[in-house]
Amino acid sequence: MKDTKKPARSTTATGKTFEGFTDEERGAMKERAQELKTSARRGPRAGKVDEEAAVLAKIAEMQEPDRVMAARLHVVIKESAPGLSPKLWYGMPAYAKDGKVLCFFQSAQKFNARCATFGFSDSANLDEGAMWPASYALKELTAEAEARIRVLVKKAAN
Repeated sequence: MKDTKKPARSTTATGKTFEGFTDEERGAMKERAQELKTSARRGPRAGKVDEEAAVLAKIAEMQEPDRVMAARLHVVIKESAPGLSPKLWYGMPAYAKDGKVLCFFQSAQKFNARCATFGFSDSANLDEGAMWPASYALKELTAEAEARIRVLVKKAAN
């Protein structure tokens, strides 16, 4: 008996096929690859000044109101956790401890979203029981939101 091979069927519940990455996702991956190349070229002697300059340049490229929020977040994070190092991560301003990204800002324009996002990676020390928030939608950076971010960043960095 011969085994006849049948074409593979889609296992998605919706019946839709995978279309691939969006242009925005591909762009973020290309930015990350470039960040890694730049970091490798700089070597271990690269200082925080180069990374911070890159973050500030990326913030300057953002559209309003994200540019204002990102610039203010940069100040808040540096004040709240001076030990964190600014760096680019997938083309987004991010802040790392010992080389591991703890938190990041994603502008709404980055992925054509309706609002900006302030998020934390799994390296952040935010564990609370069985479930806790890892990212926050930002429409504006109010005094209340800023105070909450200060507390979260301090906790994440400890």
